[in-house]
Amino acid sequence: AGAADRSSPGDYSMATRTLTQRIARLEAIAEIQQHVGRYAHAADRHNDAALMAPLFSKKAVWEAKGFGRHEGRDVIAAELARIGREEIVWSTHYMATPIIEVDDALREARCRWHLWELAQMQDAAAARAPAAAHWIGGEYDCKVILERGRWCFERVVLDLRLVHRHDAVWLPRS
Repeated sequence: AGAADRSSPGDYSMATRTLTQRIARLEAIAEIQQHVGRYAHAADRHNDAALMAPLFSKKAVWEAKGFGRHEGRDVIAAELARIGREEIVWSTHYMATPIIEVDDALREARCRWHLWELAQMQDAAAARAPAAAHWIGGEYDCKVILERGRWCFERVVLDLRLVHRHDAVWLPRS
């Protein structure tokens, strides 16, 4: 099978792309992977607003069940930082198996990846109790756009499939 046989549905054949187009697409994918890494880096620093804000477009939307829906770069950065101070007080994020689908114009992309996170979560009802270790798992589904020459999240949806204390019996949602 030739390169044209390996192209994905809806995508024009690898055989019709120039080498320059193919390299540009690979560079875009690599830049988006780095962007996801910067997001994890910021998240593991209590969702530091100074690190988070530049990752989002001005009109971005971020949402996750249990953590809300937030609109606008500054609101998102502030709310994520609040979560890092008050709810998930320590974390380490593992972003796994990214799937990045860049449009033909190299201006936007869909980016999905699995999340595996180890976290210390503070129970709001028991603020004086120590934070408890939790396992968190889910899937991100994002739209990234090229804005002023850099990739930014325009939409981030986190489908949390598991948020559970490490010491309790659990059955993840399927």
